[in-house]
Amino acid sequence: MKTGTRSMPKPDLSPSQTAWRYGRTAVVLHWTLAVLLVATTALGFYMMSVEKEPGADAYFNLHMSIGIVIALLVITRIVWRLTHPPQPLPASVPRWQVWLAGATQASIYLLVVLMPLTGYLGASHSKAGVPLFGLATPRWTAPDHDTAESFYTIHSVLIWVLIFLVALHVAGALKDLLIDRDGVFQRMWFRSRHRTASPPPP
Repeated sequence: MKTGTRSMPKPDLSPSQTAWRYGRTAVVLHWTLAVLLVATTALGFYMMSVEKEPGADAYFNLHMSIGIVIALLVITRIVWRLTHPPQPLPASVPRWQVWLAGATQASIYLLVVLMPLTGYLGASHSKAGVPLFGLATPRWTAPDHDTAESFYTIHSVLIWVLIFLVALHVAGALKDLLIDRDGVFQRMWFRSRHRTASPPPP
């Protein structure tokens, strides 16, 4: 007796479901920046603890080089966000959470622009200049210790503000994932090959 074969249902790739999630480019940029920011922040704290020891210059050079890469990725991320805006959060999310999430994300964007900028300006006014993975970049200003220290001070203050905002952002993401379970976290997660998340009902 011949039995029929039941075909597997195809994933729904309707425009509403596709638009609900961030695109793959945005997701890759987001998590690449997240990893680099954590790595360069940890490196920054470590290099300050060994700044007077032999070989510390290598850590400073690597920190500044990663900072330049982050700056380029941030510019790419902002341009992509402006040209590929995601759908708004679902109506089930309270307005205060929507406002807080938007304000936190905007502040993080501002800081990840200011952080590399202040670090670059500080290094530009230092005697060592701005290295890029061991290669010297062209100088455009004369060394000025006081100016360099001023930019480094701003850089150091901003990192604590950024740490606080990132912690707030992570707390909100974990709340969405573990408590609300409303699919908001999955907007910025890697998409399954066989399943596409749809937006939660309002």
